[in-house]
Amino acid sequence: MLNISEVLIQELSLQPWQVANTLALLAEGGTVPFIARYRKERTGELNEIQLRSLVERFEYLTELEDRKATVLKSIEEQGKLTDDLRARIEACMQKTELEDLYLPYKPKKRTRATIAREKGLEPLADFIRALNAPEVRTASMEAEAVKFIDEEKGVASVQEALAGASDILAEEVSEKADLRAYVRNFMAAEGIFRSRVKDEFPEGTTKYEMYRDWSAPVRDIPAHNMLALRRGESEGVLFFDLEFEQEQIVGWLEGKESHSGAAPVRTFYAAMIKDAFERLMKHTLIGEVRFEKKQVADTASIQTFESNLRELLLSSPAGMKPTLGIDPGFRTGCKVVAIDRTGKFLENQTIYPHTGDYKRMEAVQTLRDMIERFGTELIAIGNGTAGRETDVFVAEVIRDLDPRPVKVIVNESGASIYSASDAAIDEFPELDLTIRGAISIGRRLMDPLAELVKIDPKSIGVGQYQHDVDQRLLKKKLDETVESCVNYVGVDLNTASKELLSYVAGLTSGVAKNVIQYRNEHGRFRSRKELLKVPRFGPKAFEQSAGFLRIRDGEQPLDNTAVHPESYHIVETIARDLNVSLERIQELSAKVKGLDIKRYVTEEVGEPTLRDIMRELEKPGRDPRESFRYAEFAEGVNEIRDLKPGMVLEGVVTNVANFGAFVDIGVHQDGLVHVSQLADRFIRDPKEVVKVGQIVRVTVVEVNEKLKRIGLSMKKQPLADGKQGKGQKEKPAAEPKFSLDDLKKKFGK
Repeated sequence: MLNISEVLIQELSLQPWQVANTLALLAEGGTVPFIARYRKERTGELNEIQLRSLVERFEYLTELEDRKATVLKSIEEQGKLTDDLRARIEACMQKTELEDLYLPYKPKKRTRATIAREKGLEPLADFIRALNAPEVRTASMEAEAVKFIDEEKGVASVQEALAGASDILAEEVSEKADLRAYVRNFMAAEGIFRSRVKDEFPEGTTKYEMYRDWSAPVRDIPAHNMLALRRGESEGVLFFDLEFEQEQIVGWLEGKESHSGAAPVRTFYAAMIKDAFERLMKHTLIGEVRFEKKQVADTASIQTFESNLRELLLSSPAGMKPTLGIDPGFRTGCKVVAIDRTGKFLENQTIYPHTGDYKRMEAVQTLRDMIERFGTELIAIGNGTAGRETDVFVAEVIRDLDPRPVKVIVNESGASIYSASDAAIDEFPELDLTIRGAISIGRRLMDPLAELVKIDPKSIGVGQYQHDVDQRLLKKKLDETVESCVNYVGVDLNTASKELLSYVAGLTSGVAKNVIQYRNEHGRFRSRKELLKVPRFGPKAFEQSAGFLRIRDGEQPLDNTAVHPESYHIVETIARDLNVSLERIQELSAKVKGLDIKRYVTEEVGEPTLRDIMRELEKPGRDPRESFRYAEFAEGVNEIRDLKPGMVLEGVVTNVANFGAFVDIGVHQDGLVHVSQLADRFIRDPKEVVKVGQIVRVTVVEVNEKLKRIGLSMKKQPLADGKQGKGQKEKPAAEPKFSLDDLKKKFGK
């Protein structure tokens, strides 16, 4: 069997001690975020990406070894396990290779070969096989076949006897691992995927028009094309075929399997091999190649989804400020909610600014009253139906206010999903769906990460064919991405939701629920140590999670940093040496620069951990996310009909796919910047240039109002910085990077 550790060392170019220590940490219940952040000495500073690659390969190889044991046992029980076969199975590195080797011995349903054996024709197949040698110059298969005619067994003629023998030999050929591997590789390397729209769909009537007469080499087919073709096929619109030179494959198979010097045997083998390929190999292997390309496409698509989700989750927060969240609507009105600086829901109102002048004036008064009573500093407006119209209305309302709240159009994808979720119902059982949605929109502006973790990532709208890919793999990868982002940023223990806490390293949803319940019963946490009083919150959970949980204004200043409690003694020593009290932890930032950390190295704590501690002390409690930025849509451009080619607009990237980026320019329909229009140079991967949430300037190049298609270009356009304020350098990044004084200067009184 394989030595899994040796394989990991070779494939991942790691040292033996790195692999051994990492596997030991995982076996002890370590999580990837914890190991990556707090066990750098033991892993040689492996980052999250390296650790997850190691974990994935370890799991694959472990599953492979388990499957090998099952296969070997099955073949041995049949009495067919040879030393050579055992060696080949034990040396397998891929599951496909293993299954090819197992195929001849795998229990199967009755086949034509099985029926032929039941008729007693296996000796005839053995006889013909013996004739398949270069030295055989003459042979009479018919004379031998006569001996097997037996009407009681269902063999009525020489032809039937030879056909049965051919079935046995064809099955043997079709199950040879080396032959299957060659044919599979040939199809993948030389094949062509070709599609056409079915005749019952006239030209211009489907969303698959580009695939009406389309082809691409199997080896080079882009992920989005592969997934689109499979979707079109499943919807009954497309024929989707894999074409290749069949004669070349059959000729190669004959060269490998037909050796007789006797013309009748060669003729027999030619027909048998063609049958073996067409009946037993062709369709199965086409299916395998298609599935392999689907897996490749799935992986590429999921990687794009992961990247987009990460950028969205790590979007800059506007900060915990008094906020109004608005879920826009025309006839049904706009739902407005007030949220305090902790995210707590205070009040809701429904206003009707789009149903006549009288209702509009009422809406103005209601909105101004709420802004004044709640000291509103932020207004979040959903970008769905009536979003732009509501944005214009709110701009009119706040124009003369001093101080003036900052209004921001917020992508509301997934808000309706959240509104109907168990999490929303648990938190707001008495509220209407639309009110819950408005709360989600408001909180999403304040802290995108804290709110978006409550929504199934697939519903956020940053994926590419997410419903067509491997759903198990998609969930696993997206959960890992959310976990990574949550632990990267850290979590406020006294305001976090159950959903947010459940993504913290070492915490299950059950333990997260217990934390919330304890907080509700005993009030806010005063220290990290208090977590050990929470039911089921044991030492291991504390070890894994404590460094990612923050407590502001607690008993221990270090509880609001990423310094793990196990390292507090180090900081206390450093503070003592610098003559600074921990209560004045902010004063350490200037003093630790240039400090010789080697004097604090011990057997347990090395330079990697000390470097992290020093970085944390330079900016204690910092939020690692970027400064808050927001886009402003052009006035008078509210609908697709307002667009004209040549317009230069500001927008927000909402999704990045393999073929380009989608940008919200405020007209209820995202425009597409094709990969060829992203820059003035060749771009292979759109992620090289843009990311979800980025503010960009685009030129309108094409508008198709009927099909609701907008073509955009970023060529010759500098990246927009968005609206960003000043004067927040000393504050955590979670606070908005603008001031009301700046806004006054910009907008006037």
